[in-house]
Amino acid sequence: SVGRSGREPTGAQPWEPRVQRTEAPWAGGRNGGAEQVEESTGGWSLRGAGGSRSLLSPQYGKKKLKYLPYNHQHEYFFLIGPPLLIPLYFQYQIIMSMIVHRDWVDLAWAISYYARFFITYIPFYGVLGAIIFLNFIRFLESHWFVWVTQMNHIVMEIDQEPYRDWFSSQLAATCNVEQSLFNDWFSGHLNFQIEHHLFPTMPRHNLHKVAPLVRSLCAKHGIEYQQKPLLQALQDIIRSLRQSGQLWLDAYLHK
Repeated sequence: SVGRSGREPTGAQPWEPRVQRTEAPWAGGRNGGAEQVEESTGGWSLRGAGGSRSLLSPQYGKKKLKYLPYNHQHEYFFLIGPPLLIPLYFQYQIIMSMIVHRDWVDLAWAISYYARFFITYIPFYGVLGAIIFLNFIRFLESHWFVWVTQMNHIVMEIDQEPYRDWFSSQLAATCNVEQSLFNDWFSGHLNFQIEHHLFPTMPRHNLHKVAPLVRSLCAKHGIEYQQKPLLQALQDIIRSLRQSGQLWLDAYLHK
């Protein structure tokens, strides 16, 4: 077999599966022997004094694929992301969570909102009309919320970096969208997401005032300050979902 470098591993026969062994972080297992992680054509397995067991395999990937094909998430995102996040999750599931966890005070406040809403609109639209109106508002709100929040976050490539300082972590975890009258209005000034991360209690309409100071500080210390046009930021959401879905497919199905 041929490794990632394109060359056949030393001592390996052409018919043998490629196996890469590495000490597991939990080396020195329950039986006192060092455990090893093996990668072969059949997937990942854990081998040690107590035998071996499969960690990731094509079979596991196919089983997961039956439930939610993450490699197509950039396509069904339009069906279950923007239109359903707030109407289903934020509205109904959170209320169920309050009941399950017995958060009665929060539940009382939530009920008071719906009571005031229906008292106000039922005289105009009737019961069914008021329910439809409420969910239509949530439907519009959900589209705005998903696109505005995810264009600054989901597109960022971050990993666990124990030696990265807090300031650099904020710059790596989010990005800005270019300033304009429309972008400021559309995003509620959250197009300055970098400054929002650095100064979370600052009123959003003041974030643009500290942006030049943050940019100069980044330039002084060689830290990347990422800013992009609005349309590119929205397109990057889909591009990021497609890329992460392909990574999932490669990891579980080895395709």
